[in-house]
Amino acid sequence: MYKYATLNNISSLGLSKFDDNFEKTDLTSDAHGIVVRSANMHDMDFSKNLLSIARAGAGVNNIPLSRCTEEGIVVFNTPGANANGVKELVIAGMLLASRDVFGGIKWVGDNAFNEEISALTEKEKKKFAGTELYGKKIGIIGLGAIGVRVANAAVHLGMDVYGYDPYVGVDSAWHMSSRVTYVTDINKIYKKCDFITIHVPAMESTRHYINRKAIEMMKRDVIVINMARDILVDEEAMIEALDDGRVKKYVSDFPNTIVAGHKNCITTPHLGASTKESEANCAVMAVEQLKAYIETGSVVNSVNYPSCLVGPWEEGKRVTLFHMNANNMLNNFTSIIGEAGINISAMTNKSRGEYAYTVLDADSKIGDDIFDKLVKVNGVIRVRII
Repeated sequence: MYKYATLNNISSLGLSKFDDNFEKTDLTSDAHGIVVRSANMHDMDFSKNLLSIARAGAGVNNIPLSRCTEEGIVVFNTPGANANGVKELVIAGMLLASRDVFGGIKWVGDNAFNEEISALTEKEKKKFAGTELYGKKIGIIGLGAIGVRVANAAVHLGMDVYGYDPYVGVDSAWHMSSRVTYVTDINKIYKKCDFITIHVPAMESTRHYINRKAIEMMKRDVIVINMARDILVDEEAMIEALDDGRVKKYVSDFPNTIVAGHKNCITTPHLGASTKESEANCAVMAVEQLKAYIETGSVVNSVNYPSCLVGPWEEGKRVTLFHMNANNMLNNFTSIIGEAGINISAMTNKSRGEYAYTVLDADSKIGDDIFDKLVKVNGVIRVRII
């Protein structure tokens, strides 16, 4: 029996994917797996029981990745599970920035008890006039699960769509409309587009991806949308551009002291994935990935270890090893098992940078004596017999 813990309210649909082989615990020290959304885990101590952390969402900045990797704890995220919810908020942000809907609603509220409101409406509505999306140019930076959905939706809205992603994947390419113009020079997006929306991961290497120099290249009255992470945009420079009129509106899903309340910022309280559907999709995906790893050793959508799909096995005859990606590691493993007179029937080895993951299936059960020898191999981080 395995145990799991949750650090936030997790969709019941996701938790229903745990079967009788798992039971819930309120003690993280007893848990083999943890499902989390936004809870900060950086100050948590992890017990030796903990095998995996599944983030029901895309960003993992609330999880200490380096420490997890060093302790052999697999961290999963759920890329694409909330893509539709974020895409719809991007479209909403584009509409709200193009047309002064907020101003119009406020005017109606302020005049709710004015008996002349109907007559005044025709006179005052011109103050809230805006522009349509149809025929405008939109540049999409990052063509992952969300970016591709935004691109396809923009095509259907009649926009002229440009996409930039130097690492666009095969799956994204297959799903992206042929009417999207793929550009290899991001400066073309900055210079040509009426709307710019960014959808790249938040990492130190992508901090201020849209910087002062990029903003200075943009067309006057451009609308910039950021539903990914606030650190991707140099928001100090963005505020200056808003104040001098170069940028018309900045739409962000991440309130902070820089953008919150600024007259030309439309800021929502991190609502991108806050739909019942997105939360359920993320929870289902997170639980299924965590469950598959704990039960079988399969790794899918890990952010700190290589992906590794493995097939059926017999209990006690599979050993998994997280280890440094160094010479002779496989020879060491196979020698130890071979010297015990056990035949290896299947082997899978995957690497990711300086770390690697190996799964060995044997024809007979692997005992504690072999486990003890594998653990002592220099460079081995974690050993499991499943």
